[in-house]
Amino acid sequence: MTKAKPRPTAPIGALLMVYLGLMHLAAPVAQWHLKRRLARGREDPARWQEKLGHAGLSRPKGPLIWLHAVGVGEVLALRGLITEMAHQRPDLQFLVTSSTLSSAVALARNPAHPNVMHQFLPLDTTPFVTRFLNHWRPDLAIWAEQDLWPGLVVATHRRAIPLALINARMNTRAFRARARFGAIFRDLFARFALLAAQDRITARHIAQLSPGARVQVTGSLKPACPALACDQATLDDLTHALAGRDLWCAAPTHSMDEAVVLTAHALYRKTVPNSLLILVPRAPERGGAIANACQAAGLPAIQRSAGGVPHAETAVWVADSFGELGLWYRLCQTVLIGGSFGPTGGHSPWEALRLGAAVLHGPNTDNFTQDYAALQAADGCVKVADAKGLAAALQRPDLAQIAQRGAQVQTHAAQNITQLSIDLLALMPGAQ
Repeated sequence: MTKAKPRPTAPIGALLMVYLGLMHLAAPVAQWHLKRRLARGREDPARWQEKLGHAGLSRPKGPLIWLHAVGVGEVLALRGLITEMAHQRPDLQFLVTSSTLSSAVALARNPAHPNVMHQFLPLDTTPFVTRFLNHWRPDLAIWAEQDLWPGLVVATHRRAIPLALINARMNTRAFRARARFGAIFRDLFARFALLAAQDRITARHIAQLSPGARVQVTGSLKPACPALACDQATLDDLTHALAGRDLWCAAPTHSMDEAVVLTAHALYRKTVPNSLLILVPRAPERGGAIANACQAAGLPAIQRSAGGVPHAETAVWVADSFGELGLWYRLCQTVLIGGSFGPTGGHSPWEALRLGAAVLHGPNTDNFTQDYAALQAADGCVKVADAKGLAAALQRPDLAQIAQRGAQVQTHAAQNITQLSIDLLALMPGAQ
């Protein structure tokens, strides 16, 4: 990979100047906003002050790499990269920041390495940012995907801390939204020593926002991630309790996916009456509404949150719990990846492939265009257009072979992580 050095004096245009000016005034409002969220149960009572820049942990001795990703999927995607960098440099410590409660829980349940700590990202106001950087003093800052905060980026760059943007993903809709503030993104991208995109479309969009930027296409981080964790005792119990049932999974789903999935499951049960669908909604709080929709469709359903195990008459198990995808993907040998029957743009196939499942998906996979194209070229997944096509795909006799081919694609794609790790570590002070 070609390393792109940031300009010695990166530009601060009018829009970025206005933003940075507002940062100085925003702290009281930001603190009030956090307290409102805390009162509504949307912040961790024990850790919410991390978002004010107050560290909840001591900085460990030695070189520290700070990695930021906003939510669950983005945070979990960092695990393979962290593992590889730790392999190359065992002396490293890692700080992962994120913004959501669920991401903190997910990382705790799926640890990447013993030397990894998690904190919530401070809000992008001057006193909080200063407090955060004064405490942690990272030797390298890595931002993942597309969650950039101008104040943090500028303050980090001013301290001569190398910056890298990795796993960047920006579809046409996201590009158009950012183009309205193109001057800010031009100034921000100029501060990054390394820019790495998941696909060529993203690389082109970044180059359009920041003319002259050199962007490498390195693919997704997710193929290199370790398998999602699960509780082995729970897996053993459910494997025994559901023995003899034909199991398949749809995850993580949105409302438009569920309309297709429930219709397909009703069709499938005409041929395979003992089949059980494990439906994992993207938002677990929708579990009750989904269970009602199942009943209305003539599909007896129970909710994971209510406890118990499906009985013989149960057609759908609504897995409205959090952090159990590793369990469901191990139980089911066929998985319909959600987000692909509506405007969401699809979710990642790699977690299911890593656990040996055959991957099915709908027509819209814009968020992972390159990933699904590689799988389709190798006949390592199945694209379905509608409920009838999904019901037919569930009955394909070659699903095990499709899963094997998908796993081979994943193994090949994971190899990119080694070179990316080398290039990132080369940015650190004192690197040869």
